[in-house]
Amino acid sequence: MGCGSSTTTVDYSLKKSERAMKAAILIQRWYRRYTAHLEVRRRCTWTIFQSIEYSGEQDQIKVRTLQKMELKGMMFEKEINEEMELEKYYDFENIHLSEGYKGPHLCFPLTASHAAALVEAFRHKQHLHARYVLQLLLETWKLLKLMPNINRVSTCYNKEITVCGDLKICPSWHNGLPSVEKPYIFNGDYVDRGKDSIEILMILFAFLLVYPNQVHLNRGNHEDYIVNLRYGFTKEVMQKYKVHGKKILRLLQIVFSWLPLATIIDQKILIIHGGISRSTDLDVIATIDRHKYVSAVKQPKRRKTTRQGQRQPGECCCGINRNDSSPVPSTYRSGSDSRPLNSISKGVRLSVDKELERCRKQVGLSDDTRVSLLLSESDTEQYEASELENAEWKQVVDILWSDPVNQEGCIPNVVRGGGCYFGPDVTKEVLEKHNFQLLIRSHECKQDGYEFCHNRKVLTIFSASNYYEEGSNRGAYVRMGPDLIPHFVQYQSSKTTRKLTMRQRVSRVERSAIRDLREQLFAHRCDLLRAFEQCDKTKKGKISLNDWANTVESVMQLGLPWRILRSQLVPNTTDGHIDYQAWFEHLAIEQPIKETPQSSSLLETLYRNRSNLETIFRLIDSDSSGLISFEEFRQTWKLLSSHLNTEISDQAISDLARSIDFNKDGNIDINEFMEAFRLVDRNPS
Repeated sequence: MGCGSSTTTVDYSLKKSERAMKAAILIQRWYRRYTAHLEVRRRCTWTIFQSIEYSGEQDQIKVRTLQKMELKGMMFEKEINEEMELEKYYDFENIHLSEGYKGPHLCFPLTASHAAALVEAFRHKQHLHARYVLQLLLETWKLLKLMPNINRVSTCYNKEITVCGDLKICPSWHNGLPSVEKPYIFNGDYVDRGKDSIEILMILFAFLLVYPNQVHLNRGNHEDYIVNLRYGFTKEVMQKYKVHGKKILRLLQIVFSWLPLATIIDQKILIIHGGISRSTDLDVIATIDRHKYVSAVKQPKRRKTTRQGQRQPGECCCGINRNDSSPVPSTYRSGSDSRPLNSISKGVRLSVDKELERCRKQVGLSDDTRVSLLLSESDTEQYEASELENAEWKQVVDILWSDPVNQEGCIPNVVRGGGCYFGPDVTKEVLEKHNFQLLIRSHECKQDGYEFCHNRKVLTIFSASNYYEEGSNRGAYVRMGPDLIPHFVQYQSSKTTRKLTMRQRVSRVERSAIRDLREQLFAHRCDLLRAFEQCDKTKKGKISLNDWANTVESVMQLGLPWRILRSQLVPNTTDGHIDYQAWFEHLAIEQPIKETPQSSSLLETLYRNRSNLETIFRLIDSDSSGLISFEEFRQTWKLLSSHLNTEISDQAISDLARSIDFNKDGNIDINEFMEAFRLVDRNPS
């Protein structure tokens, strides 16, 4: 009897244990599916943000010539070459400090305590006076001029060296301030990443002056005045320094052009901002006159000369003057990644010329007058750069703009519009050529703040957390000692985000990404509608889900997993088909005004090009007041007419300005400016 009871107890215990095991397995499977589903959503969200960001960078090319022309006329009002002339021109000593100024005071030469006090002042949202900003920039310029294109540092004198990527806040706040015992390498893109870019620059430049052998700054693709116009840094400086903002921006152009292009640790680790190409040659990069490339966005042009060979009056002092007869290194005469340098800009020129042709008559110009924001073919030939200049420019663009990919080879980076995509074979070839073991770069936001690729030979480090949206990504920096083994530190700068669960963070960021994507789709409504109608063979207003996904990708060219995103973009389907007219009504965040088909197309055009129009508006609004005065409008048109060798009378310019000023207050605001383009686009032709 006792034996039977014991057996029953054992059997019961075994069954109970078995049930518990099965329950644990079920819970484990459910959790794995749950986390896998979250990871899919996270990756889709990430792809949306990245695709939209890169497509926006291509638009920068469309207005870069107007930016270059405007800055040539407004920024470089006189040539400044010598150190004494530069100090005399900026004349910071005569900028008065008001009695009510409560911000930080700087004394030169700077000390570590001065730099630390500056960090503390910025923590408390204090404002650095323009006098000190200009003085700090001048001192930084003097130091940068003495530095080589490629910094070479060693870990043998230090326990660790810290490498940081793109910034929104200064990582030294997390890792401790720079010092003799704590050296730093900052790998570009210090601006356009947040609302405190000028403060980040002042902190970095201050510590560079205090510790020139321990703080190393590489140039990024956003240390470029043309890029700054679109992505916010120019606007930030003008808003914070209304009176002296233009002088600060002029000086920043010079300082940016003198930033080193690369850093090498212990002859084993190469650190550059973007990437490499098959033709990347550090020996050549080390000898380039880097300050010539004030903007890497535009291709170098040979100086326009008169019959006596003199430079034209008013030409930018940072122009290129290398003789055409200079020998061209054999590196550039051949190579598997050779590609046409003008292929993208020519296509853009044609598309923009077509758009501007419709605006020509509205401006009141004759049929013989070609109003184009880009150079004509004859101008391009007149300014044709030498082979050596193009080769040097390509070296700079590649290291600032390129991205790694998993595929072998080296092809043009058409997504960004500059640099190249380089594969594992290119990485291996360049690293072996220079006897390096690792390439560290930044330039791309990563969800965890860092990422290895190319058999762990390429490391991307990105230090700006919450880049796309609060909670979208962590920031990270890497520490390395004499063994050169990377040790990563991740952080999230938002306390609110840290309190959210994984699901809450993913959902929050996902909503933001879907909202941005819906805006992009709505901006291409007419193009999508035409493409859907071609797929709709039955003319019933419905297409299959497969046709919907293929058509959206063919129009948008974003490379997104549309089938996965369908459930969030298409609410209802009938028998596997989509009513695309009803879908557009659901897609619209705000119901558009129901007008004629021409006005519908017009609204879409305005929405799609609003970033370019806003950039042009900020260019003309030189004092960043939010209004374009008639005088600013006149100066811009005079500059444009001079560039195009076209006579435009002051009366014609005044009439045009008054026609745009709808409320007749003597200024043009952003709404009036956008409306002016709307009226032009309504031309029936």
